[in-house]
Amino acid sequence: MTTAAKHPAGHPEAAVELWLRMYRKMLAIRLFEEQVSELYKRALMPGLAHLYTGEEAVAVGICEALRPDDYITSTHRGHGHCLAKGASPDQMFAELLGKEAGYCKGKGGSMHIADPGTGNLGANAIVAGSAGIATGAAFSAQRLRTGLVSVCFFGEGALGQGVLYEVMNLAQLWKLPVIYVCENNLYTEYTHFSETTAGDIEARAAAFGIYAASVDGQDVRAVHAAATRVVARGREGGGPAFLVCNTYRYGGHHVGDINREYYRSNQEEQRWMSERDPIKILATWLIGQGLADEESFGRIRAEIESEMNHAVEFAIAAPYPKADEVSQDVYA
Repeated sequence: MTTAAKHPAGHPEAAVELWLRMYRKMLAIRLFEEQVSELYKRALMPGLAHLYTGEEAVAVGICEALRPDDYITSTHRGHGHCLAKGASPDQMFAELLGKEAGYCKGKGGSMHIADPGTGNLGANAIVAGSAGIATGAAFSAQRLRTGLVSVCFFGEGALGQGVLYEVMNLAQLWKLPVIYVCENNLYTEYTHFSETTAGDIEARAAAFGIYAASVDGQDVRAVHAAATRVVARGREGGGPAFLVCNTYRYGGHHVGDINREYYRSNQEEQRWMSERDPIKILATWLIGQGLADEESFGRIRAEIESEMNHAVEFAIAAPYPKADEVSQDVYA
């Protein structure tokens, strides 16, 4: 019998590698979104984007529990999900700028990025619009006996859409391998969720008999632990699960939502940024455990900043699609 190699601090080497990889991915999402904000301010990006800043632990914690070929579906706030599942920043930026080198040849934009090569069946601008897609993918996986699971990311605003409950009902009846991940960032556009969502969120799924749990969405280790359990359960035939990840978006509903005092205070935002930042929480824990130091985090940041700068340069220099592309890959 062999035993797992241990880090000097007493943690298995594989676990240390996982935590550092999750730190790197969360920081990559953060720096990606900062670049998106700058592209918008420079008027280089058509339309708006909904940034994932502050919620990085959810996407990374969940996707690190998945296989590369497992499925995800995303939302209008989907850059983090795409990157966590393996998307390349250069093709992401190209898509946001409407360039031919983008994942959807520049025709999808920020809210419709799809990357089947990494199991990403697409972001969706319609609230709860991907719930049926994720559930259908789980049905396919079950019928074909592929052993794959499907993850459906959505915000708490989707709890007001009937399609979510329709597919959850079928998923439980048929014991489909799908994980419904509710990213409760507290605000449904410009309104606190307590003014739009009655009752207990977790109890809504439990009413169908679906396994449901809540987790601190700012703690990537807690998210990953919960995801690992429900993904294994789904893969083994245990049926669907519902995770409520309590989190917070640092910015506005979109990049143009700058003055937010009329629906939440600057003090509230600053408190979340200073006390509940997911990247800081993991970094502080890693330092406390003797698994990393500020110098190593500085090296990681420098590497990712360089990667993002090159990706932006690639996207800006990339050509736009030809005019005859407008009628290609259109199915409706």
